[in-house]
Amino acid sequence: MRHSQTLDTVSHDAENNTLLFTQGSGDPCGPTLWFAREGMYLSISAGYGPIEIALRPRLRTVVTSFAQLRPTARLTVMRMVGTGQAHLELGLSSAGELLVRTTIVADATGHLAMNMVLTPEARERLFEWLEVPPADE
Repeated sequence: MRHSQTLDTVSHDAENNTLLFTQGSGDPCGPTLWFAREGMYLSISAGYGPIEIALRPRLRTVVTSFAQLRPTARLTVMRMVGTGQAHLELGLSSAGELLVRTTIVADATGHLAMNMVLTPEARERLFEWLEVPPADE
């Protein structure tokens, strides 16, 4: 069974144009999700204590995937961005929560993933920062 960490606190570093999502508890070993723009790429770092999964997908692909998400009753993966070896899995709940699952696949025998959920308010901040267009109905 998958367990997710809910992230509800957003910090924007205007100087470096980055967003950091945390649980707000101030625990330095707690879960973090960090986004940074790097030209045509989006750096994504999901961390928990000393463990980090870092991805660098194309910015346009991530924004398009966010724009195409449709809410579902359960928080499940609806879109994947990346390759078969390293990818970002995305889902949107009907309550507005965003599932962000960073994954590194070793081979057919296993993978390493971090399951994070952004609260609706945190998701809105991310979508504003990335300039995700509104969903077409």
